[in-house]
Amino acid sequence: MFELIPFDRSLRRMANFDPFRELEDMERSLWGGSHTVNAFRTDVIDTGDAYQLQSELPGFKKEDISIDVENDVLTISAERKYDADESKKPNYVKRERFYGSFSRSFDVSGINVDGIEAAYTDGILTLTMPKKVETAPAKRSLEIK
Repeated sequence: MFELIPFDRSLRRMANFDPFRELEDMERSLWGGSHTVNAFRTDVIDTGDAYQLQSELPGFKKEDISIDVENDVLTISAERKYDADESKKPNYVKRERFYGSFSRSFDVSGINVDGIEAAYTDGILTLTMPKKVETAPAKRSLEIK
């Protein structure tokens, strides 16, 4: 129930002073206030012949997610759009969900980019990325003349 009561950070007492919280507050004020959005969380799993990348993107539609590969860099982008219709604007008591663009980039230099497969289920984007097959240089014998 504490979350429903508006809270003014400026009324904190020195007995509750936390230097780390003060640094976080300072960072928020420098980089966009309470509208700062963190990058989405991602796990990368080595399955032997491939890597499996799992990214949390809850609340997104499949159409709002784009995956691009350019110059051995894979970029996952997602955008959540805000409905600016004033007639639907609710009276928020607390708001923690943000609208805007989210993006992460990954080095895929050891990946066969033509074989990457993507699936999106239950808010989890899963990319299966096959490793490049290492080719040994051809052995060659030279004849001495």
